[in-house]
Amino acid sequence: MGLTKLNKLDFLKLVPNREAKINAAPEKKLPELKEYKANQLAQALHPGWQKMVVSRVEKINEDASLFTLSLDADSSQKTPAYFSAGQYLSLQLKISNITTTRPYTICSSPKDALEGFYKILVKRVPDGFASNYILDNWKKGTKVNCSEPLGTFTYEPLRDAKNVIGIAGGSGISVFYSLAKAIAEGTENCSLTLLYGSKTEKDIILKNELEELSKNCDKIKIVHVLSQEKKEGYENGFITADLIKKYSTEGEYSIFVCGPQAMYDYEKEQIATLCLRRKFVRYELSGIKNNATDYPAFPKEKEGTYKLTVKYQGQEKTIDCSSNQTILRTIENAGISVASQCRSGICGWCHSKLVSGEVFIPQEHDGRRLADAQFGYIHPCASFPLSDLVIEVPVINP
Repeated sequence: MGLTKLNKLDFLKLVPNREAKINAAPEKKLPELKEYKANQLAQALHPGWQKMVVSRVEKINEDASLFTLSLDADSSQKTPAYFSAGQYLSLQLKISNITTTRPYTICSSPKDALEGFYKILVKRVPDGFASNYILDNWKKGTKVNCSEPLGTFTYEPLRDAKNVIGIAGGSGISVFYSLAKAIAEGTENCSLTLLYGSKTEKDIILKNELEELSKNCDKIKIVHVLSQEKKEGYENGFITADLIKKYSTEGEYSIFVCGPQAMYDYEKEQIATLCLRRKFVRYELSGIKNNATDYPAFPKEKEGTYKLTVKYQGQEKTIDCSSNQTILRTIENAGISVASQCRSGICGWCHSKLVSGEVFIPQEHDGRRLADAQFGYIHPCASFPLSDLVIEVPVINP
């Protein structure tokens, strides 16, 4: 088939001819578009704060309960926001005159969110301000304001190995129960070998549920490790490098760790001896220690009480601030509601301007961008005062 040679004059007429045909075409009214589908999807995935209600309370043992959160009747959402196994919710709590937030990992599967609910596991801890309040006060019908799902402690096939070894302690089991359930339901495509450390057999949380998942899915293996009890069918002691190697698969594997700070300190030394690539070792956010003096790098000669001036929403308030307590907790204790989510120095939600003064920030919790550090911004959740301070904090939580 030959090519037709286009006359230059005909070429110059192309645009005017096209415009004439467009103008001559009958007017067609398009259907009114109220909102783009992409915006609807974005709103469903990222609603901001969600209005929930406690729809069920399951007592696990004397120190732990599982709370089911469903959408409140006056919520505009159709279902709770979808999530990836391993993400958490930031709960807004009003305790006496203190408004605070606490992050809790979602202890249910992503599919459960489509069915209309999340579950969170709350375990009592010594001096646990929020956890003890929840366990003592939440009941069926309690209204809860929580964030959309947050966090990055999730399985990512482009980064993580196909085989995952999970190391859990205490309520850190929430992450791995969610992941195991997602694997069993086909939401996540990986295998999980879970090394779950507990003091005794009776301290194991969600034991029957985990064993049921393992029995019905060959991608899930559960290994219980008891530190204070010797029993047939259980490993005894701590989760050592040798124990990890005993249950590791051939080829590459990722290690995910979630549990109390003492477990992190121990496991970091053990895992280091395995010489894994850095991307294959991941730790969930551990939270800030209660006292600054628990950090070896804290300058003890500057321990004391200082004046903290807080500027927020056109207001200003000066309060006493102990060097042993984070700036965020001091502000909340003074009745000022400050935006916060992870409370581990990483998410940046409480990102504030340090107008004047000096602070101590534990290196392992300094999640600021380089520019923030250069221009005087801090995360109050991970900062302790070393002098009198003046800070400007972001808008309060809703």
